[in-house]
Parts: sequence; structure tokens; C-alpha cells
Amino acid sequence: MHAAAPERLLIIGHGMASTRLVEELVERVPGRFKITLLGAEPRPAYNRILLSPVLAGERAPDDILIHPADWYARHGVALHCGIPATAIDAGARRVATSDGRSFDYDRLVIATGSSPLMPALPGAGLPGVVSFRDVEDVAAMLDRAGEGRHAVVIGGGLLGLEAAHGLAQRGMAVTVLHLMPHLMERQLDAEAAGLLRGALESRGLSICTGMTAQEILGTDHVSGVRLADGRCLMADLVVLAIGVRPRVDLARSAGLAVARGIVVDDALRTSAPGIYALGECAEHCGTCHGLVAPLYEMARSLAAHLSGSEALYCPSPTATRLKVSGIDVFSAGDFTEGPEVEDIVLRDFRLGHYARLTVRGDRLVGAVLYGNTGDAPFFADLIQSGRSICAMRDTLIFGPALCAAA
Repeated sequence: MHAAAPERLLIIGHGMASTRLVEELVERVPGRFKITLLGAEPRPAYNRILLSPVLAGERAPDDILIHPADWYARHGVALHCGIPATAIDAGARRVATSDGRSFDYDRLVIATGSSPLMPALPGAGLPGVVSFRDVEDVAAMLDRAGEGRHAVVIGGGLLGLEAAHGLAQRGMAVTVLHLMPHLMERQLDAEAAGLLRGALESRGLSICTGMTAQEILGTDHVSGVRLADGRCLMADLVVLAIGVRPRVDLARSAGLAVARGIVVDDALRTSAPGIYALGECAEHCGTCHGLVAPLYEMARSLAAHLSGSEALYCPSPTATRLKVSGIDVFSAGDFTEGPEVEDIVLRDFRLGHYARLTVRGDRLVGAVLYGNTGDAPFFADLIQSGRSICAMRDTLIFGPALCAAA
């Protein structure tokens, strides 16, 4: 009896999620699939989480590669870098690429990620206006960085603050503009955000919240930013960090169901037979995920499904950490206010510590920690597991040591 020929698995997109999928598959079912990876970027996949340390000068670009190029060959994976897919023929099960080739598949995974949101601002297309998404963006930022130069970062979320910190480390005078009343409003409450703002300002950053940019100034290169209140800020560099949009053009052109992202079911199947979506481009139960933990959960679930199990994707509560050296911030879970929700709060302003736990019934559903984040894994586990906190309610805010004693 002859062994069955390996299935042709084609993956469009070579980022962190698709690389984790490949890792899982070569470990679970080596030889089961003939895997081909198509990556739009000219290098093997790297850890985007570590772009901030590269910008700050704490890492080199080669340090953040997930695997060297020969790793893929050693595991029987055909890797094609710098070759974006241009069209999917779902009926013929074929994908066309920018270099004129086509690749046939038995199963297809679309992992095209996201693109940075670009605001409709006059001057947004000027040289010196960049996003913060990939290695090329970091290189463009470093070209303009230097002592005595000015940078304006538009967006006070996670990526914007990490970009601002990195540029400040390179000697730039940095101003952060944020539309919302406080920084990182999706992850932090106003009190934790206020502590964070104070820490960043003590490091020389200027923070403007509740403020919008009206125009990016310059002729042949950016020279400044005009604010909605009429003030003008000098700028040799403007970084746009206002969010991302899932890349869905390929899927939409192929006739797949698309909402904000590519619509998938619990097995990460799209509306077309044999086609799956993974990572930031996928929309599951109305949500597109951008943090790495749920993307890795997706990859594990999809690998299990492709390997023949009945595994279904069920996202865990997400957790966020700010990657700015010397500033410890942790956020996880849900902070939705309501009559059935209670908060347990600990403040120590002299030490700069703040903790807020959100409780619904006998369950911990959210946690914000600033300053002292050592108990973050304990709280994250309680949120994810949904275990009852009744027996430890009185000591919960003090972490696992006192809870264990209780």
C-alpha cells in the first residue's frame, strides 16, 4: 500500500500567526502537508512585538527573526519572501502572485494581517510621515531620528507610546497627540493612565490628550503639525499610530464573506471550501484580534483542526503589557461598567503603585496593574479560568501570597 501524497497547504502571509501555524503543523503531523509560504515582505517572519526595542536601539533587526531562512527548508517548507499574492481563484484552488507565477493548493490559509490606518489629514503623504508597523517603518524613523530633532506621534495607544519612547531614546524631542481624554483608553482606566502619563512626562515626553491634528505641514518634507486649537508643533518626523485595518482585499475579490475582517467560524473556515483565515485579517464572532496571544491561540486551534482533531477556536481574555523599560503596566479582561460590577482598588501613590480589579458576581473579569505587576499572571489565570473568588475575596487585591493563606 502506498502512503497518501501530502496535501498541498498554501499559506498567504508570513507573519507571527502563520509561522506559529507552521511550527505547530511540523511538530504535530510532520510530512502530512506540503507547505508553501508566500510572504510579501522581503525577509523571513520576525517578532513584531520587538520592533520597539529595535527602534530604541536595544535590539538589532536580525535579532528579532523568528527563524533563520534555512529553518523552513530543513522542515520541508517552501518559503517565498517578497512575493505577495495578487489573486485567489477559489474554484480552481489556485493563487496568483506578483511575479507572474501561480500556486495550486488543496487547502489555503489567508494570513494577510493588517494595514495601518492613515488619517484623512492634509499633508499625510509627505516624506517623513510614517506608520509603525514593520522593519521598513523603523528604518524610516531612524533615518530622521537624532539629537535636537523633533517628532510628533499621533496616537496614544500601545504602539504610539512605544514609538514615542523609542524615538526619545534616540535623542528626539517627542510630542504625543491623542484624541481621547486619557492614554491607552482601551486598556487602562483614567487613574492608571494618569500615572503612566506622569511617568512618560518625567522622561521628557510631551503628552497632549483630547487633541487632534488638523494638518501636517511641509512642502517637500514634513516640517510640523497644526493642531485643532491653532497651535503648530515642529516636526522632522510624524509617526501615525492610530490603529490598523484588516487586509481583506484578496478575500473580498475572491468572493469570500468579509465584514471588517474575513469572516470565519469556530474552525477558522471561511465561506469558501478549503479556505481558512488566520490572524489579524480574520473576524471571529464579530471580533478582529490584534494582540499576539489570541493569534497564537488561533494558530494552535487551526493546526489541530488541520491535523484531524475536532478542535474549535475559543479566545481567552486578552492581556496587554506596555514595552517601555522601567514602566510596568498590565491590563487584562473586561472593564465594562454596570450595576452588577464591583471594583476593588489599591492605591499607593508614594510608591507609584495602583491596582484595580473588576469583579462580576463571584468571578474576576478584569485587572489593571501599574507599578507593581508581579501578580499579573495570577490575576490573568483567574480571569481566564473563571474560578470562583469567594474564598479569597477579602485578600484578592494583595495577590496570591495572601490568597493562599486565606
